[in-house]
Formats: sequence, structure tokens, C-alpha cells
Amino acid sequence: MLELRNVSFQVDEEGKEKEIVRDISLTVPERKLIVVTGPNGGGKSTLARLISGIEKPTGGRIFFGGEDITEKSVTERSRMGIAYAFQQPVRFKGIRVLDLVRIAAGKTVSVGEACEYLAAVGLCARDYVNREVNASLSGGELKRIEIATVLARHAKLSVFDEPEAGIDLWSFRNLIDVFRNMREAIADSSILVISHQERILNIADEIIVIRDGRVDRQGSREEIYPSLEADSAEPEACERLIQAMGEKEGDA
Repeated sequence: MLELRNVSFQVDEEGKEKEIVRDISLTVPERKLIVVTGPNGGGKSTLARLISGIEKPTGGRIFFGGEDITEKSVTERSRMGIAYAFQQPVRFKGIRVLDLVRIAAGKTVSVGEACEYLAAVGLCARDYVNREVNASLSGGELKRIEIATVLARHAKLSVFDEPEAGIDLWSFRNLIDVFRNMREAIADSSILVISHQERILNIADEIIVIRDGRVDRQGSREEIYPSLEADSAEPEACERLIQAMGEKEGDA
């Protein structure tokens, strides 16, 4: 489905070229959930932006469905079936949540259908469907609304950049079910998730470890996951909280 061939990305930093992504080659096949993980600053989010078209590679080529999309814009890639969810979702003053879902779907979506997408990400649909996507919404609410719009797209490739950022623990657990359902419900599609959270890694078909802008390791979850170490204390702390809440619920 998606293939990167020797992709690199450099930026000019104070008159010097800084290489963010270094000669990356990888393939995302159909009907797979791929998780890209690795240390912070390793180039994971840049890789997601290169795939979506927000950034253009300074070297190498990107293919989607056998077609070279290296020079195609975000809009062109979206029309081809690539959906992208930002790490920090954008606010749209004057646009309702219902309007945003309809734009994402590219067709007329009934209020009932829009509510199903919102419910899938843990939002009480009647409280949100007619709200504006503006500063009145929290970061977590915006994140879930954006994921709902990706669901409405039924894209061939859905790219999520750290979808767990800014959402509460209950929503995080619900997010795992969203990814499972997407993988099972949409035929001939794939999901690429940038994350270092253990529960997301645990549902991956394949894991790609990016370190210093390069592919450090790539393989099945069974091959890669046992060798992974937490890159920071923050994801460890979050996972401990999730586990503690689960144990508390089990004791109730």
C-alpha cells in the first residue's frame, strides 16, 4: 500500500543542514496496524508529516498504491485515501462538529451517523454534534473529535500522530477499541500510529522503531516488543496509572 524508498528530510538550522529523517525505507502493507515508536526527537512525527504531504522529502520517493506521490499535495493525497490526525488538532471557528464530520466524509452524513462516529470516540453525541470547533473545546475534546472525522473518512491509510496526547485515561482505553474496530471493519485499509504507549504497541501487527532519524528495528509485535525499553519516565507513569485504574475497577 505505502512504500518509502530512501526517504530523507533536512532543514536549515542557523545556516547548517540538519538531517531529521535519514534514508528511511519501509513498507506499510494492506490491512495492518503499524506502530512507529522510538525516543523523542527521533523523527517519528516528521515521518508522519512526510507521509501525509505536510512536509516534502529532500531525498527519496514515496509511493501509495503503486503511484509516486512524492510531489503530491496534502489535498491530493487526501483524495487518494490518506487521512492524517494531528498531534495538536486545529480549531475551526464558525464550523460545527457536524460540519467537520461531513467535510471529512466527503458526502452528506446524517446527524445520526455523525453521532455514531462521536460515540465511538467516547463523546456524548447530543452534547457535541452542534458545537463549534473553537476555543470552548478542550484539547482532549478536540483530539477525540478529530479521530471521529478520521473514522468518517473510511480512508485507505489513516495516520495518527500520538493520538493519546491530551486525552484522559478513560478515553485512552476507548481509543484502543477504536483502533481495533477500524482494523477489522475497513477492508483493504491500514493504520499507522506514532506512539510510545504500551497498550497501543500491544495491539500492533508490526512495530517500527525510529532512532536518530533512521529505522532502528522493524518486525512483528512478537519480534520487536520484548526488546523495547521505555524512552522516558512519562509513558511509564501513564501506563502505571492506567493499570492502577484497571485494578481498581476490577476490585469494585
